[in-house]
Amino acid sequence: MVLKIKRLREQAELPRRQTAGSAGYDLCACIAAPYTIEPGEQALFPTGFAVEVPEGCAGMIFSRSGLGIKHGIVASNGVGVIDSDYRGEVHVGLRNSGREPYMVQPGERIAQLIVMPVCLPQLEEVEALTETARGAGGFGSTGQA
Repeated sequence: MVLKIKRLREQAELPRRQTAGSAGYDLCACIAAPYTIEPGEQALFPTGFAVEVPEGCAGMIFSRSGLGIKHGIVASNGVGVIDSDYRGEVHVGLRNSGREPYMVQPGERIAQLIVMPVCLPQLEEVEALTETARGAGGFGSTGQA
C-alpha cells in the first residue's frame, strides 16, 4: 500500500513517523509566523501538502498526545477525516481547551495522521434489529458509569 504525497508549498514538512513503532505520521504546521491560540479558540492550520489516500481507506487526523495532555491543544472536531477521493491541501483544525494561550510555531508537529481501512456495508432498512442481552441500554448500562 502506498500513500502518495504532493508538496504544495516549498516549506512544507512532509509527514513522517518518529519511531518504527509509531502508528501515526506527524503533521506539521506550514505557517510563515508563529500563531497564538487563545484558551477556547480554534484555528485552522495548513500542512502544505495533499495526499492520495488508498481506496478502501481513510486518513484520520488525531490530536498529538503531548499537546493534548500538557497544553490542552486538541483536534477541533475530535478526529479529522480525509476521504480517499479528496485531493486538496490537508489542514488541521486545533482547539485550545487549556487555560493558557499556546503559540504554534512554523514547522511544529501539531497532529498525527493514521491511515485506516474503512468498512462500507450495504444499508438495509429493517422492521426490527437482532435482540441482545444489552438491548437498548445506553451509557453506563453495562456497569459503573
